[in-house]
Amino acid sequence: MNNPEDTKKIVDLQQRQNTQAAGGDRLGDLLRAVRGTALKRQQALVATLFENIDDALFDLAEKAENNAIQTQYFDGMREVRKKRQLVERVYQEQLGRIFNDFAAGKLQANKPDAAKAEGDGLSLVEDSELEESLAIASTVAKNESRLARPLYAMNQRLSVLRGGTKVEDATNPIAPAQLCQAFRVAMRELDLNLQTQLIVYKLFDRYVMAGLDALYEEIGAQLIQAGVLPQIRHAVGGGARGPRPPMPSSVQGAPAPVQGEATAEPGFAAYQAQYDSAAAQFQAELYNTVRGLLASRRAALPQGEGAADYASGAAVPHIAPTDLLSALTLLQNQTWAAQSSASSAADAAQAVQQIKQALLDQAGKLHGNDKAHVASADEDTIDLVGMLFEYILQDRNLPAQMQALLGRLQIPFLKAAILDKHLFAQKSHPARQLLDSMAQACMGWSEESDKDHRLYDKVKQTVEALLKDFDDDLAIFEKTRIDFEAFLDGNRKRADLAEQRAAEATRGREKLHSARRISAREILQRVEGREMPEIVRTVLTRPWANYLVLTLLRQGENSDEWRQALRFADEFVWSAQPKSGDAERMRLKGILPALEKSLRHGLATVAYHENDVKQLMHELNAFYTNLLNGETPAAAEGATADETAAPGFEIVGSAAATAAAIDSPVEEEIVLRAEAAAAPPELGEEDDSLRQVKAMKVGSWVEFTGADGTSKERAKLSWISPISSKYLFVNRKGLKVADKTVQALAIEIRRGDAVILEEVPLFDRALDAIVERLKAAHARPETPAA
Repeated sequence: MNNPEDTKKIVDLQQRQNTQAAGGDRLGDLLRAVRGTALKRQQALVATLFENIDDALFDLAEKAENNAIQTQYFDGMREVRKKRQLVERVYQEQLGRIFNDFAAGKLQANKPDAAKAEGDGLSLVEDSELEESLAIASTVAKNESRLARPLYAMNQRLSVLRGGTKVEDATNPIAPAQLCQAFRVAMRELDLNLQTQLIVYKLFDRYVMAGLDALYEEIGAQLIQAGVLPQIRHAVGGGARGPRPPMPSSVQGAPAPVQGEATAEPGFAAYQAQYDSAAAQFQAELYNTVRGLLASRRAALPQGEGAADYASGAAVPHIAPTDLLSALTLLQNQTWAAQSSASSAADAAQAVQQIKQALLDQAGKLHGNDKAHVASADEDTIDLVGMLFEYILQDRNLPAQMQALLGRLQIPFLKAAILDKHLFAQKSHPARQLLDSMAQACMGWSEESDKDHRLYDKVKQTVEALLKDFDDDLAIFEKTRIDFEAFLDGNRKRADLAEQRAAEATRGREKLHSARRISAREILQRVEGREMPEIVRTVLTRPWANYLVLTLLRQGENSDEWRQALRFADEFVWSAQPKSGDAERMRLKGILPALEKSLRHGLATVAYHENDVKQLMHELNAFYTNLLNGETPAAAEGATADETAAPGFEIVGSAAATAAAIDSPVEEEIVLRAEAAAAPPELGEEDDSLRQVKAMKVGSWVEFTGADGTSKERAKLSWISPISSKYLFVNRKGLKVADKTVQALAIEIRRGDAVILEEVPLFDRALDAIVERLKAAHARPETPAA
């Protein structure tokens, strides 16, 4: 006989099992609710992401440094637009699979691949895959660190839903690691280059990962309301606030993640310091190379030439640097009038060549010994400054008028070089920075762009201030540089505004031109090679083509309005073809009211005059009435309408259609095609001029020669059209000079009608040229004595 207590125990066990089953169903419902919320919010965030990908790639294409990069961004835009829905669907499928695996206890910990890639060796991982892995690892690490508090709470609550199984960042279905991996799988549907992929991942971080805070808050509120760990505290510090959660899996054993710009600055500063140190070392080595070459040149001179330290075996007194400076000051004052009248580069070049001898003569008089010579180091300085200014007077980057002005600075710079030997060894030297700044400003100067002589007068004023006021205080160079750059900044603001307006105006014309060509091609596809009444052809190629242009500009190619406008064109063409039976005539009768409605709307949109609309409708009415009566289109067009009006077309007046007077994008397209067919063959990709043009960056300067072969105009590449790839050039005031296709500009460069100016600072270019000049002289074999 059973013990009543045993029976009671059996009943209690059954009740407990039923209670656990009910609780399990409830936990399943909660997890399904979490899954639904997560998928819904992620779908919205990814939709936002794709809307911004298109805009970001378009902006990057507009600012691209050359055509090749611009094309990559446009290819990326097309690929993303084409496969957006597929990627979104795959991403949702991946998230659903992750939740299913999580519910079944099969979800594998997901960790970024960067560490694995590094451990396996770079040779086993392609560069693109490694870059992708590193980008994902960085995103995961940054967001796991940023979201440590809410992630800890979410892990604990999801652990309850899993029946107590521990959940960590790597096994949390809505943690950054799993979401990034799901997106990476979805990204495999896109055929993008590495650079565009990395941009998309960056935007994924910005628009999807940044939305996780709100997602965790919403899901946390759902679970708290359901009674899942409502009192949990997700503090990450120790002490009274509770235990510290485990370190995110992606951060363990890895360097601290970068968390925004503030934390990234020290690393950048260290990199910048390293770069500056290397640049300074290079400058010092370059200067030492120049000095060594000058010493070799001096040693190769026959005795008696140059400023030798010894002559005929007897010691010759040196001219002290102080005497040199005094002599330079005298020369500076004595030659003031002569130099101020030097208006050409040739005059300035003659003055440059005469300065060394004049200096030695003046210094000898001050020293009281005509046979005295300067020390070798001082002579090297004199020669080096002389070669610097010889280069300036031959520099293609500088207009001749500016060469003449800057050439007058030789004495002040020679004084600066004697006072401070770091002038040639340090890029940061104030005198050097001043000269580079002036040369950069002068590069864009032309008489046409400086009709008010503001820049020319400022450069002249700066040169004259140094000639008048510089004695031995090097601080004048920094003071003068600040004043000169303040002048440039004031003018740059006005120029930037004008440049922006020029780009906007050109962009508007480009969009209009592109819309006209697209619309014309659509019409030509429908009318070329087809016989149709002239009235129908005229309506399509003129007013309706213009309506297509406006629709494309206002609504875009993906709009319903654009598709409806093209559908009208198709039906209008069909309506004018011979009708072989009653069925076709019945169909024509049925569509005529809709055709009239669409046509009236299009004509009103392009501001077609009401009287002309009435005349056109009357003529079309006559045509369709006769066509419905069984006449051929040609006969119907020439016949006069009888009193029976075609359905939908009211008879008003008897004037002929005036559509032919409307401007026609179609005729413009035909002319452009004819011009393209007659144009000479384009330059091949291997052409050096074409490669130069495609490598140009926004901000590059070009000197154009006018049609007369003598006038010169300097212009800056301001904008590259994302539509036609044309280059927009503006002058230093920001005013448009020209816009040119890549091929046209390459041909001009090939002919010598355009020259791309160098972007390297003047001082650097001059030093490089001096080194090459001295090396060539050193390598040249000596002429044997007669």
